[in-house]
Amino acid sequence: MAAVVETVFRIESARIIAGVTRIVRDVGIAEELAQDALVAALERWPQEGVPDNPGAWLTATAKHRAIDLVRRREVYARKLAEVGRSSEDVPPHEPSEPDEIDDDLLRLIFTACHPVLSAEARIALTLRLLGGLTTPEIARAFLVPEPTVAQRIVRAKRALAKAAVPFEVPYGEDRAQRLSSVLEVIYLVFNEGYSATSGGDLLRPRLCEDALRLARVLAALMPAEPEAHGLAALLEFQASRTAARTGPDGRPVLLADQNRARWDGLLIRRGFDALQRAGTGPYSVQAAIAACHAKARRYEDTDWATIAALYERLSALSPSPVVALNRAVAVSMARGPAAGLELVDALTAEPALRGYHLLPSVRGDLLARLGRVEEALAEFERAAALTGNERERELLRERAATLAADRSTGKDPDTGGTGAGPRG
Repeated sequence: MAAVVETVFRIESARIIAGVTRIVRDVGIAEELAQDALVAALERWPQEGVPDNPGAWLTATAKHRAIDLVRRREVYARKLAEVGRSSEDVPPHEPSEPDEIDDDLLRLIFTACHPVLSAEARIALTLRLLGGLTTPEIARAFLVPEPTVAQRIVRAKRALAKAAVPFEVPYGEDRAQRLSSVLEVIYLVFNEGYSATSGGDLLRPRLCEDALRLARVLAALMPAEPEAHGLAALLEFQASRTAARTGPDGRPVLLADQNRARWDGLLIRRGFDALQRAGTGPYSVQAAIAACHAKARRYEDTDWATIAALYERLSALSPSPVVALNRAVAVSMARGPAAGLELVDALTAEPALRGYHLLPSVRGDLLARLGRVEEALAEFERAAALTGNERERELLRERAATLAADRSTGKDPDTGGTGAGPRG
């Protein structure tokens, strides 16, 4: 029963926190009240049974507690007023703006992306609140120590409360200034859903759905902002492959082996529509890369030369070790595994990639394609030890086993490719 309660809470936590924040106007308190609802479910559901709509039960419980808290504050404020003291500590009612967006999740993201926070704190807090990620999961996604992430989250909540940041979607210049952080957060939330950093499932579809929906809302909110359309296009293309990325048993299916008939044609069309309104920024370039895959009816038809050139452009716009690793994969497909391996080997000393499982995964793939089987086996085993996702670990160990079996029979090694970044 505890597992059921925790699973439901993880799925619904973002909406619960967002709805409660609207009432109490403090994300830290809202998260505590959501946790109180979780505790109540753990106490009551084993005796009363799981409600027909468990998410609604958790939301209602948290909101009831929030309303009780607000009422206690109002009573306290009245008592202070009666004795002639100030009630400035009681949050005032905030009227809605005439064009305010009716989406608590979007308000939650913009609130968590307030300039009072550092960029790292904004992303960590929103991944915690919106994505329901644990501190270890966020740390793995950021490739930083867990205590660092924990401190960022605690300090971020304190800073928002101290600054009395309103729970709203900002307007005018303030909205534009916060957009880049919001786009980055949505992108990271989608990536966590697309390739979960840990757990027993490759995908966390609810995260992908929330991120895609929010990207669409942002694009509609800012029709003249090219990067909002670029991100929307990228996520449409990526989401179109979801059904083909896992087999019936939940195991990952590599891009080369996917049944492209299972790719969602509607999402691909939406991706191309959004791409027409995109610009030349990093998300737009990534969307153009995803469009190259969407255009190819077969894996063999993929225009790897164009993809490699687009990654070159992305490296100039948004340089990072992960982008460089993605570029190396594309170069290996366009110019051969030796060219790709040269680029990958240059990344082995990068501190940010030291615990990143895709580095040895990609290197193992390239070594296998070059016939350097023993080295490839060692890299696949190292990658399997580094990943926190059970499905990816199974896939990597299967690839190592297949490679070892092929070696014993004299068969040429599989050259399907593992890929990097948002896989498949």
